[in-house]
Amino acid sequence: MFIDSHCHLSFPELQAQLPEILAAMQAAQVVQALTICTTMEEFPAVRALAEAHPQLFASVGVHPDNEDVHEPTEDELVEASQHEKVLAIGETGLDYYRLNGRTLADMEWQRERFRTHIRAARRVNKPMVIHTRSSAADTLRLLNEEGGEQAGGVFHCFTESLDVAKAAVDQGYYISFSGILTFKNAADLREVAAALPLDHLLIETDSPYLAPVPYRGKTNSPAYVPHVAVQLAAIKGLSVEAVAEATTANVRRLFRMPA
Repeated sequence: MFIDSHCHLSFPELQAQLPEILAAMQAAQVVQALTICTTMEEFPAVRALAEAHPQLFASVGVHPDNEDVHEPTEDELVEASQHEKVLAIGETGLDYYRLNGRTLADMEWQRERFRTHIRAARRVNKPMVIHTRSSAADTLRLLNEEGGEQAGGVFHCFTESLDVAKAAVDQGYYISFSGILTFKNAADLREVAAALPLDHLLIETDSPYLAPVPYRGKTNSPAYVPHVAVQLAAIKGLSVEAVAEATTANVRRLFRMPA
């Protein structure tokens, strides 16, 4: 059995098909999924999905790319995370990919938002779902400065270097691979996956985005997460069953997700 450690079932293109998606998950032996929040405005819908379906769980947080949205205080994140089905703080982190003419100095608002999320995660002792893109050095620096390892978390949809991955794993964080791992042009990423210990790896879809081969270019679904496991098994020279068992155990250990 498999767990999708990161998906966006509250997004309109997936929520409209939820009965079909849940049925496809069951058929594919995807027994649970963590539905990720990207804005506080979205959080009620994310929480409602987790409340309505025993196999779904939720996070609370604001994606680093989102501007002109409600900026949560530390106390707001702490309060929202008290719900028994909210297992994580995030999606949080840093994203410098689209500066749009701004400098790194102009991105202090992202860094302050990230610090707020780290502090909230420490207070409630729940792990973080960490997004980092073109910002790995600052992501690791802020986690160090704020004691992020006390809460722990996962670097989701990982696409960074092996050095970044090792630095994260050395601090106790997990690394999650998405359908990108199956892409023809992702040889470097497969080398990263080969070098990392299985007991610190998760699998995800990040659906509706990044559908794995053979569905690349189509709307992604948690039912497709076994394809990531198949690729990871090939990289590691293990059976798909072994990868499924390990990644399922890792998700439940990190997020304290009930079976």
